[in-house]
Amino acid sequence: MTTIVWLRNDLRLADNPALADAASRGPVVPVYIWAPDEEGDWPPGAASRWWLHHSLAALDASLRRHRSRLVIRRGPALQTLRALIGETGADAVVWNRRYEPAAVERDAVVKRELDGSRSFGAAVLREPWTIVTRAGEPYRVFTPFWQALQAMGQPDEPLPAPALHLPGAWPESLALSELDLLPRVPWDAGLAEEWTPGEAGAHERLDDFLERAARYDGDRDRPARATSQLSPHLHFGEVSPRQVWTAVRAAAGRAADPYLRQLGWRDFAHHLLYHFPHTPSEPLHIEYWHMPWRHDRGGLDAWRRGETGFDLVDAGMRQLWERGWLHNRARMVTASFLTKDLLIDWREGARWYWDTLVDADLANNTLGWQWVAGSGADAAPYHRIFNPDTQAARFDADGAYAGRWLGAGPRPDPIVDHAKARRRALEAYEQVRRSRDAPGRRPARGRS
Repeated sequence: MTTIVWLRNDLRLADNPALADAASRGPVVPVYIWAPDEEGDWPPGAASRWWLHHSLAALDASLRRHRSRLVIRRGPALQTLRALIGETGADAVVWNRRYEPAAVERDAVVKRELDGSRSFGAAVLREPWTIVTRAGEPYRVFTPFWQALQAMGQPDEPLPAPALHLPGAWPESLALSELDLLPRVPWDAGLAEEWTPGEAGAHERLDDFLERAARYDGDRDRPARATSQLSPHLHFGEVSPRQVWTAVRAAAGRAADPYLRQLGWRDFAHHLLYHFPHTPSEPLHIEYWHMPWRHDRGGLDAWRRGETGFDLVDAGMRQLWERGWLHNRARMVTASFLTKDLLIDWREGARWYWDTLVDADLANNTLGWQWVAGSGADAAPYHRIFNPDTQAARFDADGAYAGRWLGAGPRPDPIVDHAKARRRALEAYEQVRRSRDAPGRRPARGRS
């Protein structure tokens, strides 16, 4: 009764439903398959590959403490799993579900082709298809989605790490280094200083946050103050959302509500991606195909380098480059600057974030960028254009955040006049509104 556990973005032992199911049946062979070609247009970026390397190393070390080990192979997944079944005599393959379009399609093929394969929910609080409107449609606005999720009650209690039974013989494994995930030219010192990938690192980060969880609502908009910083650990599945929910609720009581709402927002992102799989590359609202985005290579490069002349924007972009992460307030301000002040397509920003964020998550990245650009679900009103100087004065009044990431040296001159850029953006968005109902203007591709 040997079972192959196909691990993906669930790199943990505790509260891992697929692993627990396999362990209840008999011997377990934990497997990670590197198949970036099966990720569609979104194979892991450079920062994600760095994290993945260290997370896999941590998982293997954890498994070995349980007298088990991680078998590493290179894809394609179906062919690789078939080979492993032949090598191990396994009669089942189990995994935890993912919701990215390419993964959904690939997993459906694997499940159809492999007898005895099963999948489990582990990455979100509630499966995307279980929360629908009264009309049976997916939600597009967060507040009613959140209300519906809350009405389903508290998440189930997290599962403990299971005892693992060993197979009679281990199949061969690639060395982790053979996946070539780490940068060949070292640029990762800042990541190594900031992060400890792996299940143990996730729980250290969670334990640290629990001491501050009751203050989250007062701290969350101030970039100089620490939030939970659990997003990369959640993305790689080193800790589960219901583990976080349970721990934060126990530590902070009702004061935990603002933070738990953010876990709901994360579920909302996956809900949208599952139901609207075109949105990583296309606007949810199809009239935004007509948005007159500018091709401004100089502006895009200045934004990427953190040299726009606006302190909060530049501090955020330099934090992103150095640490692979940036505070949510800084994410909103930097994204608004790119799409509104520079009028550069949100997909350019999404691609840059995808390569540089250690928590690059297709659902969250897509929802965040389309929200700011005004083209997605629950989108910010088109006339909401963050003034980066006003945002800095309000949320970084003492300059602590800007000072940390920009230092005390001279600042570059602003690359745009915000007032003029705002007027230009409003004119562009008005053009989109006028085109919305114009006959013959809607594109053939996309869904409303």
